[in-house]
Amino acid sequence: MPRDSGARARLVQRWSARLALAAGVAAVVILLVFAGVRSIALLGVGLAGLVISAASLWWALTLRGIGRLLAFTLAAVAPLAVMALYAWAELLWVVLVSLASWALGVSIGVAALSMDREQADLPEVRTAPPKRPFLIMNPRSGGGKVGKFHLREKAEALDADVLLLDAAHEQDVAALADKAVEDGADLLGVAGGDGTQALVAGVAARHGIPFMVISAGTRNHFALDLGLDRDDPSTCLDALTDGVELRVDLGFIGERAFVNNASFGAYAAVVQSPAYRDDKVRTTLQTLPDLLTRRRGPRLTVRTGETAIDGPQAVLVSNNPYRMGDPAGLGRREALDSGALGVLGVNVDNAAQAAELLAGRHAPGLTALTAQEVVIDADEPEIEAGVDGEALSLPTPVRCTIRRRALRVRVPRHRPGVPRTKAPMDWRRLGKLALR
Repeated sequence: MPRDSGARARLVQRWSARLALAAGVAAVVILLVFAGVRSIALLGVGLAGLVISAASLWWALTLRGIGRLLAFTLAAVAPLAVMALYAWAELLWVVLVSLASWALGVSIGVAALSMDREQADLPEVRTAPPKRPFLIMNPRSGGGKVGKFHLREKAEALDADVLLLDAAHEQDVAALADKAVEDGADLLGVAGGDGTQALVAGVAARHGIPFMVISAGTRNHFALDLGLDRDDPSTCLDALTDGVELRVDLGFIGERAFVNNASFGAYAAVVQSPAYRDDKVRTTLQTLPDLLTRRRGPRLTVRTGETAIDGPQAVLVSNNPYRMGDPAGLGRREALDSGALGVLGVNVDNAAQAAELLAGRHAPGLTALTAQEVVIDADEPEIEAGVDGEALSLPTPVRCTIRRRALRVRVPRHRPGVPRTKAPMDWRRLGKLALR
């Protein structure tokens, strides 16, 4: 039966690849048959519209006042003008049908290529339940998920010691976690945002005890990559009674741990503003022009071994690299135990370079690297950083490292799991698959 099942899967994959190629060819044929030589002009006009929109967005982010308004208007009008030209030439339906056929081919092709894509799941180890778990819960996190899902009551019913953070006073969660370990806690857990998760994770790693994630934050990026249920954080408590352990990497900026990423440059400077949390859009639009045009902020230099990135406006150092293959995968990591930091640097000085970012990871202004150590230096004694969403000011140079499999994470044995990643589109590989 398994052999027959495998044969059927290969047959479905092969015919899916053929259907994807047929749809892609149909998209080109439709243009050639109904537009003839004008198809080249159609493609040129469409590409020009994309370039103008990208350049206009750059101007909108670097200008103020009437200049910004005009740039936003041009960014919106450019694609409408392209569609109007297609309609004037009585070829709008041709373009739409061709695009639909191409999109269908890409969708089916990615599905076909992903059928034999193996997901490297983290190894699980069955261990005994903790005897004295200590959980820190932030009642404000995620819009009040701790109260909404009755996390404190459910955890205490499972004999966990729960500390509810005081919403009116700032508390040192790392010190609270250290004290709990001194008092005999054999597991530390957090129901809160990724920044709080990281601080307590660092304590757990230092003491060599398990750490538990309760997905009560707003975005829960770390919980996503661990395969936890982000819709119902109470299911994470199952780890206390029926759990397994995973070993994952932990990033460090100096001696401070981070579970997701540390950002430097434009984004880090924006989130430092006291007005950012109350009005993110306005604060960003007010701050970016000076940052992107280098009228404000330090000039950064990034070094990873023998490679250097000079003067990037934004740098992201992540605990394991983020996916770059397709837009749907951004914000997710292929692995949490590769032992490598991901490094993304953006260096854009004008509208032309902003338009080149349409090329994705191959754009000249975008640098993607992996390294075990990253040093961020600047022409100022301190730089602003965002570490798992927390705004910090750090003395230069800043050293980021990674400790492989330093963190023991206890998760429920039964959980949704990490969403399967899709393979990047590759027409050449698709052709070989179709002809196999």
